Amino acid sequence: MTELKTLNKKELDDFVTSGDFRNFDFLPISEHRAESHIRNLKALDDQTLLVLAFYDGKLAGYVGCFPDNYLIDGKIFHYAWLSTLYVSEEFRGKRIAKTLLNKMFAEYDGNIIATEFTKEAETLYNRLGVFEYVFPKPGKRYYFRSDATHIIPEKKPEIKSLKPVFKWADAAANSLIALKNLTIKKPDFRFEILDHIDTESSEFMSKFQSRRNADEINIFIKNPWVLQSKSKEDKYLFSSHAEVFRYFWIKIYDKNNTLTTCSLLLLRDGYLKIPYLFSETGLDRFTDFLSYFIVKNKVKALTSYQQELNKKIKQSKTFPKIYERDFERRYLFHKQLIEHLPKGFDPRYQDGDGDCMMT
Repeated sequence: MTELKTLNKKELDDFVTSGDFRNFDFLPISEHRAESHIRNLKALDDQTLLVLAFYDGKLAGYVGCFPDNYLIDGKIFHYAWLSTLYVSEEFRGKRIAKTLLNKMFAEYDGNIIATEFTKEAETLYNRLGVFEYVFPKPGKRYYFRSDATHIIPEKKPEIKSLKPVFKWADAAANSLIALKNLTIKKPDFRFEILDHIDTESSEFMSKFQSRRNADEINIFIKNPWVLQSKSKEDKYLFSSHAEVFRYFWIKIYDKNNTLTTCSLLLLRDGYLKIPYLFSETGLDRFTDFLSYFIVKNKVKALTSYQQELNKKIKQSKTFPKIYERDFERRYLFHKQLIEHLPKGFDPRYQDGDGDCMMT
């Protein structure tokens, strides 16, 4: 028989602090991820953050969510993003995933969104018949370096023995790419790279519509879901550690030393995201800075749904991409949430909204 246990901020804090969560065969959350959830400024004290499922007294699975809100006609509307869903293989076929999701739906009156989901999760969500695809975001993935050593064996494990050959080919290709990129120099205009959002940036951001303010973003920068470390948490099956995981707050100035662009970059093991971008006067300087940053940090690929930036990159003759692919980010909104929102509502999400800036 399945029994469910819900955890709000305080209950999650007690659960992790006591160490009880480490007594299970697998971890339902990591300590640092729990801390980040607890510090989320948009999470109310009584909102459910994690639901545990027990089958005959044994932990069988869990679902986590990430509270958020909209400001609609001056009133705060609360909802949540699905952030984790897992059921142990030992308990597959017992409808535990559906039970967990239905519990989370009930906790939030159906005001639930999912994005960046796996194919398996997407299949389950569609099978439930309670979600609709809305607000798709077209994007691009730009590639800057050869990485056959990792990409090909992952897609075709049967040729893993050829990894040394791919490594040699990568080295040769990347040497040529490095020569080509020698023309990309450090920008001659003023820019700053910080590890947090400062007061000047916060004031600049306030001019723009945004789902997150500087205080929120700074909290998540200081309390990441992924720690920069070579070690791994074997009992937690979602993102928890990476060899490189760093946030960069970028400030770009014009010739009069006036701040014109701010952006948050997230670099994880060679892969770059742009969770937030705020700009007043075009993106030429930011595009030039991005080219320099990519070459300097040996970025392998960048995924961007920042449409104005993508247009600017298309026009650039110096952006160091060697290949690009079209991408699309899809959002699944619970049908009850759609009914609760005003007609014609547009969330205007940036790339980092939801839990996307945390992984």
